[in-house]
Amino acid sequence: MAKPTVVLVHGAFADSSGWSDVVRRLQSDGYPVVAAATPLRGVASDAQALRSVLNDVDGPVILVGHSYGGAVITEAARGHQEVKALVYVAAFLPDSGESIGELVSKFPGSTLPAALHPVAAPGSGTDLYIDQAKFPKQFAADIPLRDAKLLAVSQRPVDAASLDETETGWPAWKTIPSYDLITEADRNIPPAVQRWMAGRAHAKVVTVKGASHLVMISHPDATAALIERAARATV
Repeated sequence: MAKPTVVLVHGAFADSSGWSDVVRRLQSDGYPVVAAATPLRGVASDAQALRSVLNDVDGPVILVGHSYGGAVITEAARGHQEVKALVYVAAFLPDSGESIGELVSKFPGSTLPAALHPVAAPGSGTDLYIDQAKFPKQFAADIPLRDAKLLAVSQRPVDAASLDETETGWPAWKTIPSYDLITEADRNIPPAVQRWMAGRAHAKVVTVKGASHLVMISHPDATAALIERAARATV
């Protein structure tokens, strides 16, 4: 039987290359993979862009989102018949009417707001980066420092308005089986917030002790294993 396609969605301040080690593992196990490029211009518009990717995939899909990408997959998967499972990786699982900015401060522990560096964008908007000097400790504390510094330089900005944009409609995790990889040393989304979101979504949880926010880079085996677990459950 053909295996489902895994569609990977990166988060803010990042691009699809962060999935590289996970992609290698999935492909070696026979899974077709698509790493979608997220514009990072807003949850609703990014979800619309992702739906165009999903509509181009033949057959069942396992949809995976990291961080901000969790909010994007939550909206993009709503009503999409081919999405058979959602896998959240250190990610947001917003409910209707909730924003990322609201969720990140649901419980204490996030040092992200103090690490953000705003830059004026064309027009009247604002782009957000993570301060390069703070990036390794904030985002990637468990990967080699030289690699974290490269990621700090190559990061992609997110539209500041997207952090206050509320989820609209019925969240996909209420109707699609969900899985959640929780990062115990996360400085962006506090573990308490991750556990709370996973609990209300009735997600099947795997916790990675000592993992930073970039768990798919520091723990690709655990990340790929949870994705494949979700895929096997759809057969």
